[in-house]
Amino acid sequence: MLAWGTCCRYPKFLPFLPPHHPCCVVLKQRCVALGSAILFAYPQLATISGVQGVIVYALSSALPLFAFAWLGPIIRKKCPQGFVLTEWTRQRYGDAAALFLSFMTLVTLFLYMVSELSAVGQVVNMLAGIDGLPVLIVECIITTIYTSLGGFKISFFTDNIQGTMVMALVIIATISIGVETKIDTSLIEESGLLKGNLLGWQLVYILPVALLTNSFFLSHFWLRTFASKTDRDLWTGISLAVVAILVIFVLVGCTGLVAVWAGLVPGDDLENPVDGGIAFFALLQQLPNWVVGIVIVMSVTLSTAAFDSFQTAMVTSASNDLFRNRLNIWWIRAGVVVIMVPVVVIAIRAPSILQIYLITDLVSAATIPVLCLGLSEKFYFWRGFEVVVGGLGGLFTVFLFGLVYYQDAQKGAELLLLQQGLFTGDWGCFGAFVAAPVGGILWGFGALGLRLSIQYFSAKRKEVRFDALDKPFVVDGGQQQLVGDTQHVDSGVLRDEAIADDSSDAPGIAKTKGKFF
Repeated sequence: MLAWGTCCRYPKFLPFLPPHHPCCVVLKQRCVALGSAILFAYPQLATISGVQGVIVYALSSALPLFAFAWLGPIIRKKCPQGFVLTEWTRQRYGDAAALFLSFMTLVTLFLYMVSELSAVGQVVNMLAGIDGLPVLIVECIITTIYTSLGGFKISFFTDNIQGTMVMALVIIATISIGVETKIDTSLIEESGLLKGNLLGWQLVYILPVALLTNSFFLSHFWLRTFASKTDRDLWTGISLAVVAILVIFVLVGCTGLVAVWAGLVPGDDLENPVDGGIAFFALLQQLPNWVVGIVIVMSVTLSTAAFDSFQTAMVTSASNDLFRNRLNIWWIRAGVVVIMVPVVVIAIRAPSILQIYLITDLVSAATIPVLCLGLSEKFYFWRGFEVVVGGLGGLFTVFLFGLVYYQDAQKGAELLLLQQGLFTGDWGCFGAFVAAPVGGILWGFGALGLRLSIQYFSAKRKEVRFDALDKPFVVDGGQQQLVGDTQHVDSGVLRDEAIADDSSDAPGIAKTKGKFF
C-alpha cells in the first residue's frame, strides 16, 4: 500500500517513508483491518449465503469508508485539535460520555485482538498440524517489544507489509484455484449458492449497519482521517481504497464458493452446519508443502501487522481517552500486556471469527447512532446523558427482542453474543441489528425527556429560568451573548459553560463545553 508521505497533518507521529501520492493517507486505512481473520470470515459467509452474501459483505466493508470522507471534515472543523473520535465526544458531550465511548472502543479492540489471534492459531493448526498456542504467545511478545520501542511509527511501517501480504495471498489463492482445484459442475446448481436467499437479503441491512458503525470505534481509522492534509486528499484516497478493498474482499470471499463447488467443504445449512471458515485453507492445502509453508509465514506476518495496529490503538485510547496522557505511557503498555493474557486464553477457545466480528458490530450499532445525533446543529440540546443511556439501552433492547422472539430469557441473553450465528431461516440476528440502533435512539429520547423534566422542575423549585434548551453562544455586532440565557457576555469574555473557538463552522459561533446532564 502507499505510504503516508507529506500529506499528513501530524508528521512527527508518522514514519519517514517516501511520499508516493497526496491521497495516500487513507488508502492504507482499511489495511489495518486486513488481518488473517478475513481469510476465515469472508469465505465462511460465502458458504452460508452464496454469491449474494459475498457481494453484500464486500460492498458493506468498502463503502463505509466514505463515511470518514463525509464526517471527517465535519468533525475536524468542530474539533480542530483532535485526532480521534473521543476528542470530539469529550468536547461535545463531556468527560463521562467520552469515557463511555472509550470503554466501548477498548472492548471492540479487545475482541478484534481475540479474533486475530484465534485466526492465526487456526491457520497454524490447519496447515502445519501443530498447536497454535506457542505461535500466539510469540506473536504477542514480539509485537509488544517493537510497538513499545517504535509506537505508531513502526505500526504504520508494518501496514505496508500487511498490504503486500494480502495481495500475495490473493495471488497464491488464485493460482491454487486455477491450477490445482477441480470444480465439480454438478455441485454448482446443487449448492444453491448462486441463488438469492433469506440471509442474503437480511445482510443487505445487517452488514452496512454493522460495519459502518463498527468502523467508528477503531482509533487507527480516525488517526488516518484526521491526518489527511486536505478534504480533497481524503476523498480521493478513500475512493481508491474502496475500489482496492472491494476487489480484494470479493476475491477472498469467492474462495468459499469455489471450495464448496470443488467438494472440499460441504455447503452450509440449518440441518448440516459446518465451519465454512476453513474454505480458504482447504484450497491452499492442495498446493505443494513448500508453498503451504510460505502461506503460513505470510499469514503469521499478516496477523502480526494487524495485531500491532490493534495493540497500539489500545495503548493510545487508554492513554489519551482514559488518563488524558497524565499517566506514564509505560504503565499503559504494561496494562495492555496484562490484557493480552485473557486475549490469548479466549482466542484459543474462541467461537467462529465471524461471530466475534458480529459481537463487536452489535455493540457499535447500539452506541454510534445515538452518539452521531450530536453532529447536527439541530440537536444542540443533545447531551452525554442521552448518549450513555441510549447506548446501554440499545443493548438492553436486543435482550428484550430476544426474550420476545425466542420466548426464553436465556436465549435472549445469548442473542447479545449472537450464538445463533448467521443461519438461514432465523430472524434473530436481523432483529438484533434492528433493535440495537432503533432501541438506542428511543432510549436516548427517553433519557432526554427525563433530563428535561428533572431540570424543568428543578428550575421551578429554585425559581430560576429553565434554560436547558438554550442555544449556544452567538456573536452579534462584536458582542457575545447567550441566546435565551440569563447572562450577557460583553468585551469578548466568555464565562462558565462556553468557550470561544475561532475554528467554528461559521464566523461568530462560539462553541459550548460538553455537558453530560
